[in-house]
Amino acid sequence: MTALPGETPGTDDAPAEDAPAAPAPGGGADGPSPDGPTAGPDAAEAQEAAAGGAAGADAVDVVAEAASAPSEEPPEAVEESAKTEKPSEAANSSVASADGSAAEETSEASADGSDTAEGSADDSETAEGSADAAAAAELSEAQAELAAQRELRERIEKRKAEKAAPISAGGGLSGTAADLLAAVRAVESGEKAGTAFFARTAPAPTPAPASPRPAPAAAQPPRPAVPEVPAQQAASPEALEAVRAVLAQGGAPEALARPAVDALGEQAAELLRTDPWHLLAVSGVRPEQADGFARALLGSECGPDDGRRTAALVGRLLEQAALRGHTALDAAAVRTALAGHAVRDPDAAVLNAVEEGVALLFGEGGDAEPDETDAEDGEPDEDGVREADPTADADAAPVRMFLGLDRYALAEESLADGLARLVNTCEKTADWTEAAAGAPSPSAAELIRTVASAGLVVHSGGEAARAEPAALIAAARGLGLRALGAAHSEDGRRRLAAATGDPATAVTLAGLLSGAQGPGRDEDGALALDLLIVLDAPQLDVEGAAVLVEALADGARLVLSGDPGVLGSAGAGRVFADVLAARACPQVVSRTPDPGPIGELVSGIGIGELNQVDAPGKEVVIVPVRDAGEAVHRTVQLVADSVPRAFSIPAEETQVITVGHGGAAGTRALNEALKQRLNPGPGRFGGFDPGDRVVHVPAPGRAVPGVVRSADGEGLHLDCGGVPVVVPQERVESSVRHGWALSAHQAAGMRWPAAVVVLPGDAAQGLSRPWVYTAFGRGERHLSVVHGVDRALPHAVAEVPAQERTTRLRPLLEALLTPDAASSTG
Repeated sequence: MTALPGETPGTDDAPAEDAPAAPAPGGGADGPSPDGPTAGPDAAEAQEAAAGGAAGADAVDVVAEAASAPSEEPPEAVEESAKTEKPSEAANSSVASADGSAAEETSEASADGSDTAEGSADDSETAEGSADAAAAAELSEAQAELAAQRELRERIEKRKAEKAAPISAGGGLSGTAADLLAAVRAVESGEKAGTAFFARTAPAPTPAPASPRPAPAAAQPPRPAVPEVPAQQAASPEALEAVRAVLAQGGAPEALARPAVDALGEQAAELLRTDPWHLLAVSGVRPEQADGFARALLGSECGPDDGRRTAALVGRLLEQAALRGHTALDAAAVRTALAGHAVRDPDAAVLNAVEEGVALLFGEGGDAEPDETDAEDGEPDEDGVREADPTADADAAPVRMFLGLDRYALAEESLADGLARLVNTCEKTADWTEAAAGAPSPSAAELIRTVASAGLVVHSGGEAARAEPAALIAAARGLGLRALGAAHSEDGRRRLAAATGDPATAVTLAGLLSGAQGPGRDEDGALALDLLIVLDAPQLDVEGAAVLVEALADGARLVLSGDPGVLGSAGAGRVFADVLAARACPQVVSRTPDPGPIGELVSGIGIGELNQVDAPGKEVVIVPVRDAGEAVHRTVQLVADSVPRAFSIPAEETQVITVGHGGAAGTRALNEALKQRLNPGPGRFGGFDPGDRVVHVPAPGRAVPGVVRSADGEGLHLDCGGVPVVVPQERVESSVRHGWALSAHQAAGMRWPAAVVVLPGDAAQGLSRPWVYTAFGRGERHLSVVHGVDRALPHAVAEVPAQERTTRLRPLLEALLTPDAASSTG
């Protein structure tokens, strides 16, 4: 790997020199800087940090988020916090950086990295922008996605209400766990939603359809089509005025009025007056600020153990965990975090949150579901703690108790049910031997044969392996099946369409669910498909996956295809990894290697090795730098001059990728420098000029690259991969940011002719193997690495794997699917 012609590590004019892929120790790189993207508030832009690997240390992360006792001062700083800080920043800057991966920040969520701010902004956009046009205009992708998720949640809630039977569990518990479970059972017969435990049974297999194009079973209730998004009512002036009055009474800025109404509805004023800690539902508000607001309203009635406060804190802790990718948290970690918030009785606080329906309680491991005789053994002592049976198995694993938000718990249950349904209703006797014989590669033939006899298949491989799903689509269509591939991004859709040779065979997931792309729905509301292949499957979060699977008809086949080495989803859950780990279905591992020096380098990173590769055409170049300022300078030089001159790749086809948004060489600083060089201008359209490269966030977790074309009274006009998009004026600040430089999470699922990966010295703590694997794999023809982290790069590749996320999907799948449902191939 060599420097580009005319490119020098230290000067503009010195001759080029070769540089190794992994510089020796002391190679001129700076050490971690406390002011860089991994230190301070910028480091805690949480959702992307978590998805990139900061999701592992439950107790550490949650405890770090804990704040001090309620502040005596009113929350004067809430306004600025609500505009600029993420929820994790609001709690404590150490939340997201506790495990060193926090520099991978949340760009998907908003222009300044605030994920929850993006979520509420989406609601605001729907409320303010669709009232007049809903009847005449076609649904946008973002609106349809929200509608599909809303429909799923309503369906799940209905199913939840129908399942009244509690799980018989807890005979092996003692101490606090037994108290928690006893409290849950005590209120199961009441009106508390958080105490609903359900008996789960695997869905009975239904007769396989006789035709490869199955018709819906007559006895099955019709599946409703995704409804049109109703035009949400804009916040009424009366509601806004009432909220402003309450905020003023509590010393909070009036600027929070609209976000509060968006988050809490028209009754926001009354909710805030009776329970001031509802203010925590507003993005960016910190616990200590909500405490000050509550104290101003309640006076002496306010205390650290107030049930309203503790319930809100539990909900906030779980929301913060979701931003880091978890769908549940260990109850012990939650209690420890509550103690850090000056809650004197964390056990009672957890019980209160469960009783109030803020959280659901789950048990995992050990004798979690004993029979009735086991449950009756042993008498409780005077403290209500059941004595352990002396004859019990001493080696039995302890039961761990988890808390989770119902939206994620129910989405995981729905997803597990849906995947089991696909496994059980698929025709397993289909013979696709002839189609497999014509496959372009052995791996493609193996995938075709496997899908012929399975309703759910997992396919894993690198970039070159995308040719195998393309071959599967062609084979299935040749058999008369309605087959389609869905990618995470528009770029992925175009690459899949090029591989199949038919643009009609490729869609984006958002376009498929919205109805803007694909075959639409059948008479029962299910997607009119016999086979769906989802590429970039690691980017699926649990809620999106649940919506997708719910939309598939009985008898349809689903293939989840992706590279297990890349960064996980920006949203909560780890669907692809959980399905793999549960061995819930056949697995096909591609044997097609990624070609060229970049493919060789990335393949080595995937197994923990940073190898020096032979790059005679300068496909891979290392540019050592001493500090962040030099990193920015070299990056601009590479994008504007060196790469276009050496490879004839224009600047608009070169993507810069860095670890975080903040710091002296984060995306903000790099975008500012690149704009000055490539498209200088006054930023007269909300900070943007025609020709600016941007990234648009239409919904949380989705980053869509585009170019600014113009602006008018309607908003900012973008060209996003050939698709015109208009962003309303009020949404520009929260959902559009410059896009010459992106984070690795934003870049996941997309590729460019050239990529420049920037690793300043202060980014060392944000590196992990999945991050490096993802970032280095974004360039098709050329990769430049602006390298200032010294030995931290090979250390991250060898020693810092992906951090685990706490989820429930794997055990749910293992319980639902029979052992013979899965077999491993490859």
